[in-house]
This record gives sequence, structure tokens and C-alpha cells, in this order.
Amino acid sequence: MPEGYLPIFLFLLLTIAFPVVTIIAAKLIRPSAPSKTKLEAYECGIQAASDSRGRYTVRFYIIAILFVIFDVETVFLFPWAVRYKQLGWFGVSEIAVFLVILVAGYVWAYKKGALEWV
Repeated sequence: MPEGYLPIFLFLLLTIAFPVVTIIAAKLIRPSAPSKTKLEAYECGIQAASDSRGRYTVRFYIIAILFVIFDVETVFLFPWAVRYKQLGWFGVSEIAVFLVILVAGYVWAYKKGALEWV
């Protein structure tokens, strides 16, 4: 019975060892010459205008979620576009319902002011 688990344990050992060995090898091989200039946030010569850990308004997160919805829409539309002839009018009605719900959501977000940048 334990012989059947040997490949699993070997794979587990390999998956743990690979990143550990890679990180150690990279630390040993890479050049390390830290200086005040290299430890600054930007090496392009421009000083940072403010702290990078500032707070963002909720609007940025709402816009990000809307972009995720755009991606999900693409994921649903692509298979439909590939097989639309086989789906017939049933497929057209299904995608129409999906798009109506999606557009209703965007209209609601627009009326709530979620798409305003100011």
C-alpha cells in the first residue's frame, strides 16, 4: 500500500525543494552592492512626491470590480460566439438576457455615480 504513495511524496518533495533551491541559488549568484542610492524607492532620479502607502477612495475599487465584470463578460461571450450557429435562437435569447442584465448593472452603477472620476 505505501508503494502507491511514493510518486506523490516524490512530487511533494520536488515541489517544495524547487523554489527553496532556486531562491538560495539566486541569492548566492546575484551581485550584491547595496548603497544609499540603490536602496531608494526610485532609481530614475525623481524623488517620490508622497508616501506610497496612502489611502485610496472606494471609487477605485468599484472601477476595478467593473473591469472584472468586463472580463467575465468576455469569458461568457467567447464560447457563445464560437458556437452561435449551433445554438440558434435559443443561444441568441440567452445572450440577450445576459447582456440586458449586464447593461442594467452598468446603468445602475452610472446612476449611483460609481463611474465618476471627480
